[in-house]
Amino acid sequence: MDGRDLVRSVKAVGSAGAAQGVRTVRAAWRRRRADAKGLPPRGAERARVPGEVRDAQSGPGGGVLRFSRSRLRVLVAVNGAVFWGWDGAGPEPSYALAGPCPEPDPRAVLEPDKDGGWRVVAERVTVTVSRRGAVEVCTPGGVLLRRDLPPRWWEPAGGGPARWTQRSQVAADARFFGLGGRASGPRLRDGVHRLWNTDPGHTSAPGDDPAHLTMPVQLVVADAGTHLVFHDNSWDGTVTLREGEEGAGSGHDRPGASELRMDGGPLRCWVIVGTPARVAHTWASLTGAAALPPAWALGHQHARGDVGGEQELRRVVDGYQEHGLPLDAVHLGSGHHDAHRVFTVDQERFGKLPVLAEELRRDGIRLVSAVGPGVRAAPGDAVYDSGAARDAFVRDVSGNVVRGVGRPGETVFPDFTDARVRAWWGGLYRERLDQGFSGFWHDGDEPTSFAAFGERTLPRSARHALEGRGGDHREAHNVYGLCMARAGYEGLCALLPEERPFVLSRSGWAGTQRYGGTWTGGAATGWPGLRASLALVLGLGLCGVPCAGLDVDGSDGVPSPELFLRRLQLGSYLPLFRTYAGVRAGWREPWEFGPEVLAHARGALVERRRLLPYFVTLAHLARRTGAPCARPVWWNSPEDRALRDCGDAFLLGDALLVAPVFGPGVRQRVVRLPRGRWYDTVTEQAYEGPGQVRVDAPLGRIPVLARAGAVVPVRGERGGLELEVWAPAPGRTGGGQVVPDAGDGWDEPEIERYAVRRQGREVVVEREEGAGGPMRPVRVRGLG
Repeated sequence: MDGRDLVRSVKAVGSAGAAQGVRTVRAAWRRRRADAKGLPPRGAERARVPGEVRDAQSGPGGGVLRFSRSRLRVLVAVNGAVFWGWDGAGPEPSYALAGPCPEPDPRAVLEPDKDGGWRVVAERVTVTVSRRGAVEVCTPGGVLLRRDLPPRWWEPAGGGPARWTQRSQVAADARFFGLGGRASGPRLRDGVHRLWNTDPGHTSAPGDDPAHLTMPVQLVVADAGTHLVFHDNSWDGTVTLREGEEGAGSGHDRPGASELRMDGGPLRCWVIVGTPARVAHTWASLTGAAALPPAWALGHQHARGDVGGEQELRRVVDGYQEHGLPLDAVHLGSGHHDAHRVFTVDQERFGKLPVLAEELRRDGIRLVSAVGPGVRAAPGDAVYDSGAARDAFVRDVSGNVVRGVGRPGETVFPDFTDARVRAWWGGLYRERLDQGFSGFWHDGDEPTSFAAFGERTLPRSARHALEGRGGDHREAHNVYGLCMARAGYEGLCALLPEERPFVLSRSGWAGTQRYGGTWTGGAATGWPGLRASLALVLGLGLCGVPCAGLDVDGSDGVPSPELFLRRLQLGSYLPLFRTYAGVRAGWREPWEFGPEVLAHARGALVERRRLLPYFVTLAHLARRTGAPCARPVWWNSPEDRALRDCGDAFLLGDALLVAPVFGPGVRQRVVRLPRGRWYDTVTEQAYEGPGQVRVDAPLGRIPVLARAGAVVPVRGERGGLELEVWAPAPGRTGGGQVVPDAGDGWDEPEIERYAVRRQGREVVVEREEGAGGPMRPVRVRGLG
């Protein structure tokens, strides 16, 4: 508990009514008392460094080095990832890993190095450990990518977890990316970035930190190569970044620097070296393949923060249908709950919801239900009684159930770090499935107390099972949302084994992609928030979460018609596309902005529907390769320094480059292109990269360019899958992959591969030899 929580609690009295505010202040004081009792002051501390190396013991894939005051375990896995852990820390247990630690690479051997150090040489990387504990990661050619200085621990004299610091150096030209969803990204600027999942209690804009979903994952891109570093530690901490400078100080380079400070937990990390695509594939092999959403979840979804009842829900759906606006799903916020109970639908307002859900499903529209972790602390409530009987709720150090404040009033929170509790919680989704819901939207799962206040619900001293190891909320907080997503996903797999689940979580941690997607939370609706939303999505993709998107809404006020359109246009090209109407946005739907906005909005929604086969393909490829759907423009050319600094555009797969508009009145904008030929997808004008070009950006659309030689699967006029092929430049070839939609089950269709070549004025498209099935209809563009 810190003073900021108490200040937010006091503010809540005036912002949410006296009764709710008083309960919030009372809960804040309870947290403070619990932490004072359960977390005694650290007192005097002893500093410690590894000292000098004494001996080493070789083992499969590496070995163990013994220093005078610590031990270092080094392991190279068969997938090329490198692990090392201080004080004997091993890769397991870990919430990030999808399963057991990968097998060691038998070819990697720990051997003596110069000056009393040691090294492990592998196929893709060389790891060198100095005699005082500095760890260097180099390419096979010996080029230095990263140097970790000897760590330092501060151990309480009276016992308890040690806090620690790890300082690292990278190349002077390197750029930092990642750390989860960061509004200031995608290129992370100099400064301090906190690693603590937080509901800030207000909308976020560039510079705001931290956010709902953080993780200690850095992607470092430099001329020498790309590498990912993941410190597998879920405790509270900070990362301080400082980019380097070439030729600084008497002509010498000043290296880039990263300093990681953690309040406790193991000092262990994974490092992956290679191209961005190889790094992403190896990272996915460690943390798990991304959950594949059903095809309808890749279309246009619309959320209502509150719905008055079935009639209002019908009115909203009828409005989209009457105005010719494609709609694939409707999300219902907590307002459809019975007295805000977690798994009970209000029967007075939604008495015939299963019938309505079936009618909507026949029209191709699914229902998604909001679910929060807070359970109303009221005997007689079915969920509360069931959880209490199973001892499912988080307790404090005295053994009492921790109570917080949520929308239902006083709430208790399940301990999702207990497998037994996850199984119980997952079974509760049966009630929502019976009501006709097809997907679930996890909100407030940081967890927060009352989402509007941005409070921390659980005291840091609160006890958690942590898979039988036991521990407190300092370790469990950041993985709470991840474990809730796991409970929901695994529960749905058991309840509906024939269908792929759709779970959308606001919070999470490394590995959260195994259970579903996420959205950017309360990103500010103003123009700065538009840029922040893109940064959040790109950062999450680089950390292994490919299904992410923004809310096209007015979460902090009513947007102007132009801003609404620009948000809608950007959102329509992101993997998760969800519009939102809430009370603070004046409940405005697209047709309520006027006929011009409606026409342009229809164009964006129709184009999203046309590109749905492409999004399905990208989702399948993300699951198989780990590559994000939305990627920075440097993805295929990390050596291009100008592209590394470009954060105002992104690649959608390998085929399309999307250049959003981030300011009012903009009707043209400059786009930085990667190498190769690119076509404006509307005018078909060709541009040559690398370099900058100026393109039109009328109010009705944002610039989208297609790579020459690309094969883009699209939805034809009759609803079938067609191929949109962009002509290669003369003398060049192209190609692409297509994964057809196989329904909402678990069948993984075969990848169709196509080759494209220029033959005079004609373009020849051929399906890979040996692939079954007929040739798809083809439309060639870019020959004009």
